[in-house]
Amino acid sequence: MGTGGTSGSGSDKTKGAMNIEGYPVKGLSIAGHETCVMFPTLKLAFDIGRFPQQAISHDFLCISHAHMDHIGGLPMYVATRGLFSMKPPTILVPKCIKKDVEQLFEVHRRMDQSELKHNLIGLDVGEEFYLRKDLKVRAFQTYHAIPSQGYVVYSIRQKLKQEYVGLSGNEIKNLKSSGVESTFLDNSVSVEDARAYGHTHLSEIISHAERFENKAILLIHFSARYRLEEIQQAVAALPPPLAGRVFALTEGF
Repeated sequence: MGTGGTSGSGSDKTKGAMNIEGYPVKGLSIAGHETCVMFPTLKLAFDIGRFPQQAISHDFLCISHAHMDHIGGLPMYVATRGLFSMKPPTILVPKCIKKDVEQLFEVHRRMDQSELKHNLIGLDVGEEFYLRKDLKVRAFQTYHAIPSQGYVVYSIRQKLKQEYVGLSGNEIKNLKSSGVESTFLDNSVSVEDARAYGHTHLSEIISHAERFENKAILLIHFSARYRLEEIQQAVAALPPPLAGRVFALTEGF
Protein backbone atom coordinates (compact mmCIF):
# COMPACT_ATOMS: atom_id res chain seq x y z
CA MET A 1 0.00 0.00 0.00
CA GLY A 2 1.43 3.42 -0.95
CA THR A 3 0.87 6.81 0.64
CA GLY A 4 -1.14 7.89 -2.39
CA GLY A 5 -3.84 5.48 -1.30
CA THR A 6 -4.41 7.38 1.91
CA SER A 7 -4.68 10.91 0.57
CA GLY A 8 -7.19 10.72 -2.24
CA SER A 9 -9.77 13.31 -3.14
CA GLY A 10 -12.57 14.54 -0.93
CA SER A 11 -15.04 12.50 -2.97
CA ASP A 12 -12.96 9.34 -2.41
CA LYS A 13 -13.05 9.82 1.34
CA THR A 14 -16.82 10.24 1.42
CA LYS A 15 -17.65 7.56 -1.15
CA GLY A 16 -20.14 5.11 0.29
CA ALA A 17 -20.96 7.34 3.25
CA MET A 18 -24.45 8.13 4.43
CA ASN A 19 -25.24 11.82 4.47
CA ILE A 20 -26.86 13.17 7.61
CA GLU A 21 -27.76 16.87 7.69
CA GLY A 22 -24.94 17.67 5.29
CA TYR A 23 -22.30 15.57 7.04
CA PRO A 24 -20.98 12.38 5.41
CA VAL A 25 -20.79 9.59 8.02
CA LYS A 26 -18.94 6.29 7.67
CA GLY A 27 -17.90 3.47 9.95
CA LEU A 28 -18.83 0.30 11.78
CA SER A 29 -20.47 -0.22 15.14
CA ILE A 30 -21.27 -3.74 16.26
CA ALA A 31 -21.59 -4.32 19.99
CA GLY A 32 -18.75 -6.41 21.38
CA HIS A 33 -16.92 -6.46 18.02
CA GLU A 34 -15.85 -2.97 17.02
CA THR A 35 -16.97 0.63 16.87
CA CYS A 36 -15.47 3.41 14.76
CA VAL A 37 -17.72 6.24 13.57
CA MET A 38 -16.06 8.63 11.13
CA PHE A 39 -16.88 12.12 9.87
CA PRO A 40 -14.54 12.47 6.87
CA THR A 41 -15.14 16.16 6.17
CA LEU A 42 -14.26 17.00 9.78
CA LYS A 43 -11.35 14.52 9.87
CA LEU A 44 -12.86 13.36 13.14
CA ALA A 45 -13.56 9.81 14.33
CA PHE A 46 -15.14 8.37 17.45
CA ASP A 47 -13.67 5.17 18.97
CA ILE A 48 -11.47 2.69 17.16
CA GLY A 49 -12.14 -0.94 18.01
CA ARG A 50 -10.14 -2.55 15.20
CA PHE A 51 -8.76 0.33 13.10
CA PRO A 52 -10.65 0.30 9.79
CA GLN A 53 -8.31 1.46 7.03
CA GLN A 54 -10.37 4.58 6.28
CA ALA A 55 -9.71 5.89 9.79
CA ILE A 56 -6.11 6.69 8.86
CA SER A 57 -7.15 9.94 7.17
CA HIS A 58 -8.80 11.28 10.33
CA ASP A 59 -6.56 13.64 12.31
CA PHE A 60 -8.71 13.62 15.45
CA LEU A 61 -9.98 10.68 17.47
CA CYS A 62 -12.32 10.75 20.48
CA ILE A 63 -12.36 7.66 22.71
CA SER A 64 -15.49 7.10 24.79
CA HIS A 65 -14.19 4.34 27.09
CA ALA A 66 -11.62 1.58 27.40
CA HIS A 67 -13.52 -1.53 26.35
CA MET A 68 -11.53 -3.32 23.68
CA ASP A 69 -14.21 -3.02 21.00
CA HIS A 70 -13.85 0.76 21.33
CA ILE A 71 -10.09 1.25 21.87
CA GLY A 72 -8.36 -1.93 20.67
CA GLY A 73 -7.21 -0.45 17.35
CA LEU A 74 -5.63 2.66 18.88
CA PRO A 75 -1.93 1.64 18.68
CA MET A 76 -2.34 0.45 15.08
CA TYR A 77 -4.06 3.72 14.11
CA VAL A 78 -1.12 5.75 15.44
CA ALA A 79 1.51 3.37 14.03
CA THR A 80 -0.02 3.36 10.55
CA ARG A 81 -0.19 7.14 10.38
CA GLY A 82 3.48 7.22 11.37
CA LEU A 83 4.32 4.63 8.72
CA PHE A 84 2.97 6.96 6.03
CA SER A 85 4.65 10.04 7.53
CA MET A 86 1.33 11.66 8.39
CA LYS A 87 1.20 14.23 11.15
CA PRO A 88 0.71 12.83 14.68
CA PRO A 89 -2.99 12.51 15.45
CA THR A 90 -4.74 14.19 18.35
CA ILE A 91 -6.47 11.67 20.60
CA LEU A 92 -9.01 12.62 23.26
CA VAL A 93 -9.69 10.18 26.08
CA PRO A 94 -11.46 10.30 29.46
CA LYS A 95 -8.95 11.85 31.86
CA CYS A 96 -9.29 8.90 34.24
CA ILE A 97 -7.71 6.52 31.67
CA LYS A 98 -5.07 8.88 30.26
CA LYS A 99 -2.20 7.40 32.30
CA ASP A 100 -3.20 3.87 31.31
CA VAL A 101 -3.27 4.85 27.64
CA GLU A 102 0.18 6.43 28.01
CA GLN A 103 1.46 3.16 29.49
CA LEU A 104 -0.16 1.25 26.65
CA PHE A 105 1.83 3.26 24.14
CA GLU A 106 5.04 2.83 26.15
CA VAL A 107 4.62 -0.95 25.99
CA HIS A 108 4.09 -0.83 22.24
CA ARG A 109 7.09 1.47 21.78
CA ARG A 110 9.31 -1.04 23.57
CA MET A 111 7.98 -3.95 21.53
CA ASP A 112 7.77 -2.19 18.17
CA GLN A 113 10.81 0.08 18.65
CA SER A 114 8.96 2.94 17.00
CA GLU A 115 8.06 6.44 18.17
CA LEU A 116 4.26 6.21 17.88
CA LYS A 117 3.97 9.99 17.85
CA HIS A 118 0.62 11.41 18.90
CA ASN A 119 -0.97 14.14 20.98
CA LEU A 120 -2.91 12.61 23.87
CA ILE A 121 -5.47 14.80 25.64
CA GLY A 122 -7.36 13.80 28.77
CA LEU A 123 -10.76 15.45 29.16
CA ASP A 124 -13.03 15.46 32.19
CA VAL A 125 -16.78 15.79 31.84
CA GLY A 126 -17.60 19.41 31.00
CA GLU A 127 -14.13 20.23 29.68
CA GLU A 128 -13.63 21.46 26.13
CA PHE A 129 -10.88 21.14 23.54
CA TYR A 130 -10.45 23.06 20.28
CA LEU A 131 -9.74 20.77 17.34
CA ARG A 132 -9.25 23.90 15.26
CA LYS A 133 -10.31 27.52 15.63
CA ASP A 134 -13.80 26.88 14.28
CA LEU A 135 -14.41 23.46 15.82
CA LYS A 136 -14.33 22.21 19.39
CA VAL A 137 -15.57 19.25 21.42
CA ARG A 138 -16.93 19.07 24.94
CA ALA A 139 -17.05 15.88 26.99
CA PHE A 140 -20.33 14.92 28.65
CA GLN A 141 -21.19 12.14 31.08
CA THR A 142 -22.48 8.79 29.90
CA TYR A 143 -23.30 5.67 31.87
CA HIS A 144 -21.65 2.34 31.20
CA ALA A 145 -20.17 -0.63 33.04
CA ILE A 146 -16.84 1.21 33.20
CA PRO A 147 -16.00 4.95 33.17
CA SER A 148 -17.19 6.49 29.91
CA GLN A 149 -18.13 9.76 28.28
CA GLY A 150 -19.54 11.16 25.07
CA TYR A 151 -18.56 14.22 23.06
CA VAL A 152 -20.51 17.16 21.68
CA VAL A 153 -18.98 18.78 18.60
CA TYR A 154 -19.40 22.55 18.39
CA SER A 155 -19.13 24.62 15.24
CA ILE A 156 -17.78 28.07 16.14
CA ARG A 157 -19.22 30.71 13.86
CA GLN A 158 -17.46 34.06 13.47
CA LYS A 159 -20.46 35.65 11.81
CA LEU A 160 -23.69 34.84 13.58
CA LYS A 161 -26.76 33.83 11.70
CA GLN A 162 -29.89 35.69 12.80
CA GLU A 163 -31.17 32.62 14.63
CA TYR A 164 -28.09 32.68 16.90
CA VAL A 165 -28.23 36.37 17.85
CA GLY A 166 -28.54 36.78 21.62
CA LEU A 167 -27.30 33.28 22.47
CA SER A 168 -24.26 32.69 24.65
CA GLY A 169 -21.15 31.11 23.23
CA ASN A 170 -21.98 27.75 24.78
CA GLU A 171 -25.42 27.81 23.21
CA ILE A 172 -24.10 28.39 19.71
CA LYS A 173 -23.44 24.78 18.94
CA ASN A 174 -24.02 22.47 16.07
CA LEU A 175 -26.61 20.02 17.33
CA LYS A 176 -28.09 19.13 13.98
CA SER A 177 -27.34 15.47 14.56
CA SER A 178 -26.28 13.13 17.33
CA GLY A 179 -25.15 9.53 17.69
CA VAL A 180 -27.07 7.34 20.12
CA GLU A 181 -26.33 3.78 21.15
CA SER A 182 -29.18 1.31 20.61
CA THR A 183 -27.72 -2.09 21.41
CA PHE A 184 -31.01 -3.94 21.85
CA LEU A 185 -34.15 -3.67 19.73
CA ASP A 186 -36.74 -6.17 20.98
CA ASN A 187 -38.17 -8.03 23.94
CA SER A 188 -35.48 -10.71 23.86
CA VAL A 189 -33.57 -8.40 26.22
CA SER A 190 -35.36 -6.28 28.80
CA VAL A 191 -34.63 -2.63 29.49
CA GLU A 192 -33.40 -3.62 32.94
CA ASP A 193 -30.96 -6.18 31.55
CA ALA A 194 -29.72 -3.69 28.97
CA ARG A 195 -29.06 -1.14 31.70
CA ALA A 196 -27.30 -3.75 33.82
CA TYR A 197 -24.73 -4.10 31.04
CA GLY A 198 -24.49 -0.33 30.60
CA HIS A 199 -26.33 -0.35 27.28
CA THR A 200 -29.43 1.24 25.79
CA HIS A 201 -32.65 -0.38 24.58
CA LEU A 202 -34.50 1.09 21.62
CA SER A 203 -37.67 1.29 23.71
CA GLU A 204 -35.92 3.79 26.00
CA ILE A 205 -35.19 6.04 23.04
CA ILE A 206 -38.82 5.81 21.97
CA SER A 207 -40.08 6.63 25.45
CA HIS A 208 -37.91 9.77 25.52
CA ALA A 209 -38.61 10.78 21.93
CA GLU A 210 -39.95 14.22 22.87
CA ARG A 211 -36.63 15.12 24.48
CA PHE A 212 -34.62 14.78 21.27
CA GLU A 213 -34.31 18.20 19.65
CA ASN A 214 -31.84 17.05 17.01
CA LYS A 215 -32.74 17.24 13.35
CA ALA A 216 -31.20 13.80 12.88
CA ILE A 217 -30.29 10.86 15.12
CA LEU A 218 -27.77 8.16 14.21
CA LEU A 219 -28.27 4.83 15.98
CA ILE A 220 -25.10 2.78 16.52
CA HIS A 221 -23.74 -0.20 18.48
CA PHE A 222 -26.41 -2.76 17.62
CA SER A 223 -25.99 -6.24 19.05
CA ALA A 224 -24.53 -8.80 16.64
CA ARG A 225 -27.56 -10.99 17.38
CA TYR A 226 -29.63 -8.90 14.97
CA ARG A 227 -29.81 -9.24 11.22
CA LEU A 228 -29.71 -6.22 8.92
CA GLU A 229 -33.39 -6.67 8.06
CA GLU A 230 -34.37 -6.62 11.73
CA ILE A 231 -32.52 -3.35 12.32
CA GLN A 232 -34.05 -1.76 9.25
CA GLN A 233 -37.54 -2.88 10.24
CA ALA A 234 -37.13 -1.52 13.77
CA VAL A 235 -36.04 1.89 12.45
CA ALA A 236 -38.83 1.96 9.84
CA ALA A 237 -41.41 1.27 12.57
CA LEU A 238 -40.35 4.17 14.81
CA PRO A 239 -43.26 6.44 15.73
CA PRO A 240 -43.40 10.24 15.49
CA PRO A 241 -41.51 12.38 16.34
CA LEU A 242 -38.63 9.98 15.60
CA ALA A 243 -39.91 8.74 12.25
CA GLY A 244 -38.00 10.13 9.29
CA ARG A 245 -35.06 11.57 11.21
CA VAL A 246 -33.43 8.40 12.57
CA PHE A 247 -30.59 6.68 10.70
CA ALA A 248 -28.86 3.40 11.52
CA LEU A 249 -25.17 2.59 11.07
CA THR A 250 -25.42 -0.97 9.75
CA GLU A 251 -22.10 -1.52 7.95
CA GLY A 252 -20.92 -5.05 8.74
CA PHE A 253 -24.34 -6.58 9.42
